[in-house]
Amino acid sequence: MIGKQTSGRSFGGCVRYLLQRELACILDADGVRAHDMALIIHDFNIQRKMNPSLGKAVGHLILSWSKDDLDKLTPAKLTEHAREYMQKMKIADTQYIVVLHADREHPHIHIVYNRVNNFGKTISDSNNYKHNVQVCKEMTLKHGYHFGEGKKGVNRERLKGKEQIRYFLFDAINVAKKNVNSWERLQTLLAQKGIGMEFKYKSGSKEIQGVSFSLGDIKMKGSAIDRRCSFKNLNEFLQNNTLANQIRTAVQARTQDIPTSNDMVGTTHAENTNSIQQGSEWLDLFGELGYAFGGTGDEDDAKKRRKHGIGR
Repeated sequence: MIGKQTSGRSFGGCVRYLLQRELACILDADGVRAHDMALIIHDFNIQRKMNPSLGKAVGHLILSWSKDDLDKLTPAKLTEHAREYMQKMKIADTQYIVVLHADREHPHIHIVYNRVNNFGKTISDSNNYKHNVQVCKEMTLKHGYHFGEGKKGVNRERLKGKEQIRYFLFDAINVAKKNVNSWERLQTLLAQKGIGMEFKYKSGSKEIQGVSFSLGDIKMKGSAIDRRCSFKNLNEFLQNNTLANQIRTAVQARTQDIPTSNDMVGTTHAENTNSIQQGSEWLDLFGELGYAFGGTGDEDDAKKRRKHGIGR
């Protein structure tokens, strides 16, 4: 189960978009006359007038599950999960509708709610990103659903507009970053795909605070594309690439000095032992780095290494 949250200004545009889709139906509603689309929009707009200073009064949530969970998700279950999700996200005492769309392989529902609650107060959407991730994980574990495949499981061919560009940028950055260890080189590789890159600096200084990527007229912050594309995370990745290259170079240079069995003929036992020990030390170091950079040692082996103080 994964969730996506947005805020908007037009109840009319949002509700019409959801209800005029083929195979769309309302599963649940509160505070609006759900039998008529025009009345739903009217009721939402009447309540938003209690807090006219709030421009983006439209709350729009999308909850999606793996297609492997389809048999478990009855309309009653989806309604139950929508209410549970809103309760955990502290979306309460307000109007909402829950709409099921059945035009995709994976089951998903839309929730439209009024960010102006029944008392005229604003329902905050600050810190919703982290809270949403936590709630979706909790509910997935609680109800025994499949964990999403992240961006790997998204059907790119179905994407349109800004979402299509966002995934194009993510895929391009994800491929390019694996082969570079500097921002300059990353910028060069992305430029070959028509992607621009721009840093955001702290006011009055040369300290970099963020990075944005652009394609045509569309520009997005790295963190809005994906958390892995934020300046902080990309910078750490590039630094790790640099360190890994330095270690590989050092290991290769040092292991060239390790004598072969033919070289050891005629040398003393002490000299042989010393050479073998040096080679062993470098191989141990390389093994530690494998764990430090996400190596593929099995879990039991990793525990043994930690027990002996390796890779901490």
